[in-house]
Amino acid sequence: MVTTVAHLYPWDVVGDPSAVDRVASLGVDAVALAASYHTVRAATPFHPERRMVDARHAAFYLPVREEAWRGKRLAPARPSWMDSENSYGEASDALRAAGLPVYAWTVLTHSSRLGDANPDVVVRNAFGDLYPYALCPSNDDVVEYTRTLVSEVLELGRPDGIILEACGPLGFFHGGHHEKTDGADWSAVQQKLLSLCFCTACADRYTDPDGLRAVVRAAIDNGVDSVEEALGDRADQVREVRTGISRSLRRELVGLVRSKSPSTRIAAHATADPWGTGPFATVAGGVDSDVDVLTLTCWPGVDASLPAIRALRAETDVRTAAYVLALPPKPADGDELLKEWLAYAEAGVQEFHLYHAGLASAQRMDALRHAVAGIKAALS
Repeated sequence: MVTTVAHLYPWDVVGDPSAVDRVASLGVDAVALAASYHTVRAATPFHPERRMVDARHAAFYLPVREEAWRGKRLAPARPSWMDSENSYGEASDALRAAGLPVYAWTVLTHSSRLGDANPDVVVRNAFGDLYPYALCPSNDDVVEYTRTLVSEVLELGRPDGIILEACGPLGFFHGGHHEKTDGADWSAVQQKLLSLCFCTACADRYTDPDGLRAVVRAAIDNGVDSVEEALGDRADQVREVRTGISRSLRRELVGLVRSKSPSTRIAAHATADPWGTGPFATVAGGVDSDVDVLTLTCWPGVDASLPAIRALRAETDVRTAAYVLALPPKPADGDELLKEWLAYAEAGVQEFHLYHAGLASAQRMDALRHAVAGIKAALS
């Protein structure tokens, strides 16, 4: 059976008495509600009191309890732009009262605020450049931070499901504000090489980190056709380190969820690419965790997404969800959205996670409503 999940921020619901009915009218089966989220400036096109939220840093939308975070090096910030310290709870209660299950959308290793304050635990490329938005889970403090985050989401949020985003190291992609890197014309391979981490904890996992740095730096500047070509006989070791870091964190957090709340549905953002650079962490080499669904990004469109879907389904038999975009550059056209989604369904996708029911205009909401009805009718 096909499942549809609409993504929302707490501020899309809190203070807007029409929000729940508007989202429910899409015909979706559940809502993914942000519990932990990174910096964003977000439009609120329907809110009765505003048209924009400037979330200036990564924040936790449930209470930041002193007793839970005491003595821990890394701790989330409260969102100063929200009146309530539990805006997630308020929004979740309203959605569930209308019969909509709520999945806690939990961003794990993406926090510029924590990275700026703790540069030794962020991803560092082969040139020594820091990515402050990217906490590296090869560091014990980062793992402890994500464990506490997930524990607090479960205890305070009581979600019907949890979505683990950035459950692994981020890289070059998914970077900073006012991004000015496109003119360098770095290829996808060069960007993947720029994503290999050489923080102290990662460097300790390599037999010759200095030699590896030199190889990676040369490949970035000279250009190569694949990461494997760039790394040569070092490729297997680097691949195992990178995939192992994500696998270990996923195993840790999924095990935590299963022990604390066995019935909570677990979705993880994922890619089959061992060199994946964004918030969709690699599952190459095996998921090794009891997740219910793996969600992969289909924002680039059918031509790019179908090979990624096939690669993921070749890697694992876990249920597959497509993270689909209803915002620009996609047209506000329900028929076009439905055509795209049907192509993903034919490739084996069984869920559609819709981005984003709070950011979409009225015309785009109509397009989503049409596509949701169409995909359910086609796959019923």
